[in-house]
Parts: sequence; C-alpha cells; structure tokens
Amino acid sequence: MRFMGVNGRVVDTAKAVVSAMDHGLLYGIGLFETFRTYHSNPFLLDRHLNRLAEGCSVLGINYKQDTEYMIKWITDLLTANGLEDAYIRYTVTAGVEALGLPAGDYANRTELLYMKPLPVFSPSLYTEGKALQLLSTRRNTPETPVRLKSLHYMNNIMAKRELQSYPDAVLLGAEGFMLTANDELAEGIVSNLFFMKDGRLFTPDVGTGILPGITRGLVLELADELGIPAEEGRYTWEELLAADEIFTTGSVQELMPVTSLLQSGEQPVTVGNGLAGPFTERFIKAYRQKAGV
Repeated sequence: MRFMGVNGRVVDTAKAVVSAMDHGLLYGIGLFETFRTYHSNPFLLDRHLNRLAEGCSVLGINYKQDTEYMIKWITDLLTANGLEDAYIRYTVTAGVEALGLPAGDYANRTELLYMKPLPVFSPSLYTEGKALQLLSTRRNTPETPVRLKSLHYMNNIMAKRELQSYPDAVLLGAEGFMLTANDELAEGIVSNLFFMKDGRLFTPDVGTGILPGITRGLVLELADELGIPAEEGRYTWEELLAADEIFTTGSVQELMPVTSLLQSGEQPVTVGNGLAGPFTERFIKAYRQKAGV
C-alpha cells in the first residue's frame, strides 16, 4: 500500500524508515499482532493489544495499551489508503539502543502499522475446506513460559519453505502443520488447531509451545456458550486422523474447515465426509455473529 504508519503518523511507505540500530533489527526484540477489520472496525482489538502489552512487559519494552489511539491511527490509515476493510499488522520493536545486549529495559520503542487489502476467500472454501500438510519441521520451544508473537519468526519461515516443497500441498493451498519434538500436535504455520470427536472439542494445550491465539481463545468461549464440551491437552497425529471434524483458526481466515490430511509418503485422508461438519458450521456462524457479519 502507498501509506503505512510509523510512531502514530501516516507516512508514504516508500519513505518509511527504521534505524539500523533498532534492537528489533539487531536482535529480533519486538512483537507484532495481525488482525482484520469488519466495516472498518478492528475486531477483538482490545485482546490483541492486551496480548501485546503482556509480551512487551516480558521483554522489557515500555508500552501501554491505548485502544482509542490505535482506533484513530487505524482509521486514518484506512482512509489514506482508500480502504474500508484491511489486513493489519501492528509491530512494536525495542527501539534504538547501543550495539550489544541490553542491561536494562527499553524506553524508546518503535511502532509500525502496516495494512493491505484483505485476501479474497471463496465462500465455498468454508464448506469444502482445505488440506493440512504434516511437516517434518518441528515447533520449537518458546524462549518464554508462553510463546510470544515475536519478530523471531525463523521457525515458521522454515516450515513455510518446507511446505513449498510438496507439490500437492501447494496445488491444494494447504496449511502446513507442525508437531512438537515429542510428536504431539502443535499448530499450523499461521493457525491454531481444533478437532471434534464424539461431540467434544479438542485443541492443543499452550504447554505444547503454541501461540495462544486470539481467535483460538474466542472459539473456546464460543464452545462454552454453545454448550459444547471443550478440552485442551496433548494429542497425536493418529488422533487427528480419527477426528470427526477439524478446523483451524486465525484472525484473517477466521475458522477454516480442514477436510483433507496430507502426509509425505502416505495417501491423503479425508476428514468426515469431505465437507465442513455440523459443529464446525455452528462455530463459524457464532464467530461471524460476534464479528457483526
């Protein structure tokens, strides 16, 4: 897009700069949130900013959540780019410091706001679903007790590179999926995982090293509202193969049915009857009602 945000301002993207001494660049010290708008309103913004603030506290970055400030900044940037709705990434870095590992906290953060048009997903994708490709790349263990959405994104990038090596997965537009080093289900490259078995909802526990996704958290709340028993725990790929329904979650793709499981050297496995299941459809409907669409 022509315009982006830098430290609360709207600037020409071609002229936006970050210092070479920013510790976000030098050491990957920084966090980001990705989310989308519905009718120009950033969905679940408070939850995203709260997660960001908690992460900044862990990293020693001076940051205070300010929802009104963010809404105005996002609105200004939407207007500048001529968009009603957008995919948004909000990044907070440690800011400029001397070369070398820091001895204390960071006082001068850098804030960056990026946006682009929302990707177009065919409505049929939410009924026909997509494939999930099992990767050999393992989910690494986080550097902190709970994984942060940090600028240190090498694990996901290497997983994406592996995904591109599977022609069938690329052709099908599959999401790549990582296990832990202990062969437990973890998460997708850009998504959290849920599956249904015998009327019960299951999702990997955050103790597996997954990101505690914002959409993931809302789905667990929706399960309670819908009266669907839910459980967080440790599960295997074999258990996923036996699932009645599977879906992934993310702020931009929302709830995405998974109707095929791919594994190198194995035949594809169809999930359920090959279409979004009744529980998945209920969750999608409830989620979109929350989003006001």
